[in-house]
Amino acid sequence: MSTEATGRTRARVRLVGAVATMFVGCALAASCGRSEAKQREMHYITKTYSFTIVPSEAPPHARADVTYKVFIRDRDTREPIQNGEGQIYSNNREGARTWDGFTYGPEVGTYYGKLNYVTSGLWAVGLRFRRDSLHPLEKIEWMQDVLNERQSAPGHE
Repeated sequence: MSTEATGRTRARVRLVGAVATMFVGCALAASCGRSEAKQREMHYITKTYSFTIVPSEAPPHARADVTYKVFIRDRDTREPIQNGEGQIYSNNREGARTWDGFTYGPEVGTYYGKLNYVTSGLWAVGLRFRRDSLHPLEKIEWMQDVLNERQSAPGHE
């Protein structure tokens, strides 16, 4: 075998090795996937604000408290909105309702509200917010599937 043929063989082996390494690296990266919190994140934009909403449980179960962590930024400047006011609310076709006023959290621009869906099924959820009493309320809405109530363990009722 000539030296030239041996050099080409080595080059092919290196190429195959590099491609295999890249394939394995990509497969490992894909298997890690997104974190659970990232999968639950919802993003909405209004005229003035950008909202990132992370429920404590998604999809929620009926008769269980679900805390919504809402990070609010100015849409143009991307600065967190501090000490605003708002609420999260929900209702279903049968007329059941739940709502909570926002509590400003320890993280800058973060607000918390808690909902408790009394029945399973499809719920309309909304959020309204304003920077202060001099600014208009802006709202976003989405539909939320609520799962059946969790069964309690026997003897723990």
